[in-house]
Amino acid sequence: MSKFVNNITRLFNPGRTYLLLAILIFAAANSITRKLTEIGAQNLIDGRNPISFCNVLFVGNLCALLTLIVIYGRQWNFRTINKLSATDWLGLLGVAILSGALAPSLIFMALEKTTVNNVVLVGRIEPPLALALSIIFLKEKVNSWVMAGSVISFIGVILTIILQPPQPNTINMSANLMIGQGEIMVAAGAISLAISTIISKVKLRQIPLGIFTIFRTFAGTLIFFIVVMKLYGISHFMDVLSPFIWQWMLFYGAVIIVGGQLLWFQGLKKTTASDVSLASSFSPIAGILSAYWILGAVPTTAQYIGGSVIIFGIILNQIGIYNQLPKSITSEEIIIEKDMEVGFKGM
Repeated sequence: MSKFVNNITRLFNPGRTYLLLAILIFAAANSITRKLTEIGAQNLIDGRNPISFCNVLFVGNLCALLTLIVIYGRQWNFRTINKLSATDWLGLLGVAILSGALAPSLIFMALEKTTVNNVVLVGRIEPPLALALSIIFLKEKVNSWVMAGSVISFIGVILTIILQPPQPNTINMSANLMIGQGEIMVAAGAISLAISTIISKVKLRQIPLGIFTIFRTFAGTLIFFIVVMKLYGISHFMDVLSPFIWQWMLFYGAVIIVGGQLLWFQGLKKTTASDVSLASSFSPIAGILSAYWILGAVPTTAQYIGGSVIIFGIILNQIGIYNQLPKSITSEEIIIEKDMEVGFKGM
């Protein structure tokens, strides 16, 4: 009996528990965001939805920035900053644009045009793309299990897209192929994340996590604000200070951003890279279950088929990662890559 208890304790050690709870929170982010916008649509202010996707993204990023400053603000000192080269800053700016501004914006816009389940499943195109770019440009070596898992997951994403029944907001790619605008936006966001992951591997591995996350969030929020201002004007954010949006965003920020980030970073400190990868693999399942529980969204036939193929690919990928990663490698040594691996974190 004691041996069984010890095995369970090792399996669900604090680090893995933190990661799993963080993944569950992050996986619910899309569904909670959609639910908040629905609540806003039922409480219009002069005909406007105060909890628009732009407002949620902007305010959510501000909450995330404040959280990160509290956690990692001490890393922003003259000695640490002085060590960064011009190339480092350019790399940070590139990642901020791609993963801090462009990818979240595309995902939030996609949530307006397609289902949460499609966003979750199509977003899984990012890991295979990042792996392919690593092999091509970084000459990264992977075993056959990882390769097979990535290819199968990619096929699952494609099946999810092409097996969808005709929907509004679709683009006619050919006589027999219609692809929704939302799915294209998610795919574009995933490509942005994959490219930013490669930049991080090449240029940013030695940069402290606090410098990386705070700069990415600050620059990404600023760039997003400037672009929206140029496209739509200041009136687009006129409801951002409404007490109604802030009463919901305080909940969103406390649960999704503060709670999720704290659990995630604690997990990164106490686990290995394989633990982080394994926890991240549960993200699509958790995302679909969250959509069902929060929104009542039942997966379609295309989502069942594509999702099953994706999950099979993830299983093969995890077998390969377990065999490939040396046990001596800790998450701290590749912490920036693992921070980005989980994808969308609700901000």
